[in-house]
Amino acid sequence: MAWELKKVEDQRQELIETFISGTVSMTELCKRYGISRKTAYKWYNRYLALGVEGFKDQSREPYHPNCTFSPTIINMAIDLKLKHMHWGPRKIIHVLTREYPKIQWPSATRLYEIFKENQLIVPRRIRKRVSGTHSLGELNNSNDVWMADFKGWFMTQDGHKCEPLTITDGFSRYLIKCSHLQKKTVNDVWAVFKEAFDEYGLPKRVRTDNGPPFGSIGVGRLTRLSINLIKAGVVPEWINPGHPEENGRHERFHLTLKQAVANPPAMTIQEQIIRMATFQEEYNFERPHESLDMQTPSDCYSSSKRKWDGILRDPEYDLTSMLVRKVGQNGCVWLKQKPYYLGETLAGEYVGLKEENEELNIFYGSVYLGKLKLGEQLERPKMKPKNIVRRG
Repeated sequence: MAWELKKVEDQRQELIETFISGTVSMTELCKRYGISRKTAYKWYNRYLALGVEGFKDQSREPYHPNCTFSPTIINMAIDLKLKHMHWGPRKIIHVLTREYPKIQWPSATRLYEIFKENQLIVPRRIRKRVSGTHSLGELNNSNDVWMADFKGWFMTQDGHKCEPLTITDGFSRYLIKCSHLQKKTVNDVWAVFKEAFDEYGLPKRVRTDNGPPFGSIGVGRLTRLSINLIKAGVVPEWINPGHPEENGRHERFHLTLKQAVANPPAMTIQEQIIRMATFQEEYNFERPHESLDMQTPSDCYSSSKRKWDGILRDPEYDLTSMLVRKVGQNGCVWLKQKPYYLGETLAGEYVGLKEENEELNIFYGSVYLGKLKLGEQLERPKMKPKNIVRRG
C-alpha cells in the first residue's frame, strides 16, 4: 500500500509541475488524469502553500492545532514568523530545529495551519519558468558567474529615490553587494565592483542585462564598464535582449529583496541603507535556502582564489594566429589603408583579428565583436535594439 500511495503523490506532483510549465492546460490535464478541476486546483493550492509536502494526504481527523504542542513552542514559531513574514513553514522549522535541536517541532503542514489560523500566511505567486534561448556560463562553483542588476527604483517615505545595485553569486546565491547609488554612471557602478573584487576576489564571469551601463546596442554590446571588467580579468556576459528569465535567479532574488526591505519602504534613505545592510547579513548567514538543501548562502560560498591587484590590463592576444590593431579615437580600425568603424567605446583599445575562411573575426579580449570582409563594413552578431531591456 505504501508504494501505491507514493505513486499517487508522484502523479499529483507530475500534474502540477506540467501545469506550471505552461505546456498543457488544466482542462487537458484533468482529462488525462481522470480528476475534476476542483481536485486539481486543490493540489495546486496545496503546492503553493507547502511545496512538495502539500502532495501528501492530510489526516481526516478534526484538526486541533495546539493539541500536542505547548503554547511556548507555538509562540516561538509565531514569533519567528512575525520577524520573517515571507518565510514559509519549512524555513521556520529549519531555523528553529537548528537553534533548538532537542525540541520536537510541528511538521510543516501543522505549522502552516497554525500560521493560517493566526492570519500569518502571505499570499504567494508562482512564476512559470521559460527556457533560455542561448548558452550562458555554467554555475558549478562559487565565483563561476556573478549576477548584477539594478533592482527597480522605489521611493522612501520622505520622498527620496532608492535604486539598489545588487551583485549575487550565481552558484551559492550569496549576496555580495546591495548598494544604494545616487547615479547609474559607469564610474559609480565600477566603484561597487572594485569594492567587491577587493573583498571577494575575481569571478570568472559577470552576467547582466543589456541596459546601460552594463550593455549597449553597439559592437559586442560593450560599454566602458564591460571593458573595465575585461581588463580586470573578468568575462562579461549578457542575457538575450528581452529575456530577463535568463537571469532568473537574480530576478527572483529581487522579489525577496523587495518583500524584505521595501514593503513598505523606510522613512529616510539613511534608514533604507541600514535596512538593506541588515537584510544582507540575514540573507547570507541566517535565511535557509530551499535550493541549497536548506543551507544558507554563506554555507555554500567561498571567496575567489583569483585575487585582484587593482590593475586594469589590456587584453592579450595570440600573436601567432591573430593580428592586433589599435582602434583610433574616431572608433575606426585601419586595415590595408581602409578604415572600418567599430565604435567610439573602443577608442584607444587594442582588438584582435583572426582570419578564417577569407574573413576576419574580430575580438576584444574574449568577447567576439563580429566578422569583417575586406572592403565591407563589420558584420555584427544580430541583435534587435527594440528588444533591449532597460531599467529605471
